[in-house]
Amino acid sequence: MKYTKINGHEFYRMVIHASNKLEEQSDYVNSLNVFPVPDGDTGTNMSMTFKAAAKEIENINSDNIGEVSKKLAKGALMGARGNSGVILSQILRGISKGLEGKTEVSSKELSIAFQEGSKAAYKAVMKPTEGTILTIIRAAAESAVASSQSDITSLMNEICKASEIMLNKTPDMLPALKQAKVVDSGGMGLLIILKGMYEALAEDIKPTIGAVSKAPAANVKAQELVSQDIKFGYCTEFIVLGDASKANILKEKISSLGDSMIVVGYEDVIKVHIHSNDPGAVLSHAVQFGELSKIKIDNMREEHRSLLNESSEGEEEVASVAENKEYGFISVAMGSGISDIFKDLGVDYIIEGGQTMNPSTQDMVEAINKINAEHIFILPNNKNIQMAATQAAEISDKDVRVIASKTIPQGITAITMFNPEANVEENEAAMIEALGMVKSASITYAVRDTEMDGIEIREGNILGLLEGKINQVGEDIFKVTEEVLSNMVDEDSELITLFYGEEITKEKAEEFVSALEEKYEDLDIQLYSGDQPLYYFIMSVE
Repeated sequence: MKYTKINGHEFYRMVIHASNKLEEQSDYVNSLNVFPVPDGDTGTNMSMTFKAAAKEIENINSDNIGEVSKKLAKGALMGARGNSGVILSQILRGISKGLEGKTEVSSKELSIAFQEGSKAAYKAVMKPTEGTILTIIRAAAESAVASSQSDITSLMNEICKASEIMLNKTPDMLPALKQAKVVDSGGMGLLIILKGMYEALAEDIKPTIGAVSKAPAANVKAQELVSQDIKFGYCTEFIVLGDASKANILKEKISSLGDSMIVVGYEDVIKVHIHSNDPGAVLSHAVQFGELSKIKIDNMREEHRSLLNESSEGEEEVASVAENKEYGFISVAMGSGISDIFKDLGVDYIIEGGQTMNPSTQDMVEAINKINAEHIFILPNNKNIQMAATQAAEISDKDVRVIASKTIPQGITAITMFNPEANVEENEAAMIEALGMVKSASITYAVRDTEMDGIEIREGNILGLLEGKINQVGEDIFKVTEEVLSNMVDEDSELITLFYGEEITKEKAEEFVSALEEKYEDLDIQLYSGDQPLYYFIMSVE
C-alpha cells in the first residue's frame, strides 16, 4: 500500500511487526558468532530490547506518532540488553526526537527522523566502529535523506536495499568478519527490523505482539571479535536511578576505565554500557550518582554471556546453619555431583549456577544472610560470577571474603586448603595461593561452523578448552580429552582430577581413566561424577 503520510497507528504496526520478525529470527542472529561454544546472544539482546519497546506501546492506542515514538524509545532504553541492544535503543531515541511533537509525518520528515536515529547512535558510542550496526543505521539514514520518494512504503523499500548492500560490505570493514566470511550480526538484526517495518506497510499487516514462529538457527560464522582482540574483557551494563542530566559527568568519570562506552540519560534514569577490565571501579563511580539497578556483567573473552538479573531461575540448595560458628562457606556449582562434592567438603550453601546461568548479587546476599558465621568465604568458581560475589560481600555487614576461583577445580582445591585451626587471614591467604596450583580445562562441543586462527571448526566438533581458550578440536570426546591433558601435564604434575558430565556414562569414564593410568603411571588420577550439563569433562592437573 502507498502512504504519503503515516501516523501513530501506522507506526505502531511497523514497530510491532518488526519486533515479531526479529524475535522470529533471533536464533539466526545469535548463530552469527565466531566463538563456537554454546553461547551467542546478539539476536536475543536485540529482540528483548525491541520487544520491551513494543510492550511499552502495546496499549497506547494513539494516532500521534510523536507520542508513540516517545514511549517506544523509553521502553527500549529500560529494556536494553547488550551492546547492540543499547545502540538499538539509542537509534529509537533519535528517531523519537525526529518525530517529537508530530501527529503524522511525510516521507521527508521520516527521513530526518532516521537521520536523528543515526546521529544518536554514533553519539552514544565513545569510539564508533565501522562494520557494525552503526554503519547500517548510517546507510539507512543517508539513503532516506537522499531519496526523492514521496510514498513512505517505497522509501522504506529503498532504505532496506541500501542497508542490505552496506551490510554485505561489513566483512571488508572488520578483519574478524572477513576471516569468518560473514556479515555483522548487529547489522543483520537492524536489517531484519527495517524489513519488518517495510513489510507492515507494503502488505498492510495488522500484527499482535509475540505472534511469531521461531526460525531455526543457520550454520553460519561470525560477528564477535576473537578473544585475543578484546582489550577490555568485561561487558558491564546497569541502570542508575537518578538525575539523567548528570549522565555526561558520569561518562567523564568512567571514560578511562574501558571502551565501547555508552552513557545515556532519559528522564530519571541513566543507562550505562562499557567494556572494562575493572567493573568494580565502574560501579563504584556510578553508585555516587544514584541507586544501581539491572546490573549485568559478562566475560567476553570466554564468550559465556548470561543475564545476571535473570539468574534467580537457578535452583538453590540450602544447608540449614542455625548455630553461630567461626567459618561459613558459599559455593557456586553446576551439576548435582559437583554440588555434593562441595557439600562433603564443608560448604554450607550451594548456589546452582555457572556457565550460562550466573547468580546475581541478590542471590549472593541472600546466601550470606542464611549463614550464621563470623567469617564467610565465597567460592564463585567462574569469572563471570566474581563481581556479583564481590559486590555482595561489600554490601553485607558481615565479614565476607571472596576467593576468586575461576573454575570448579580451583574452588575444590581452595577449600581443601582450609584449616579450621588457622585464623581467617591465614586461611584466606592459603586458599588464594591454592588457586595458582591448578590447571583447569573442559571438554564441550561446537554449536556452529567457524574458523579460529586458521583452524576450521564444524558444528558438532568436540572442543577442548584449556584455561578458557580452544586448545584442541576433534571428533572423539575421549581423544580430545586425552590431547588436552597431554598439554596440561608436565614434570611437576602429581594429580589429575576428572569430573564427568551428565552425558558420559560411569562405565565409559572408568574405562577412559584406566587408559590414562597406563599412560601416566606416576600420577594419581581421581574420577568423580559431576553430572554437569554442556561439558563432557571438567578436569584439572596439579
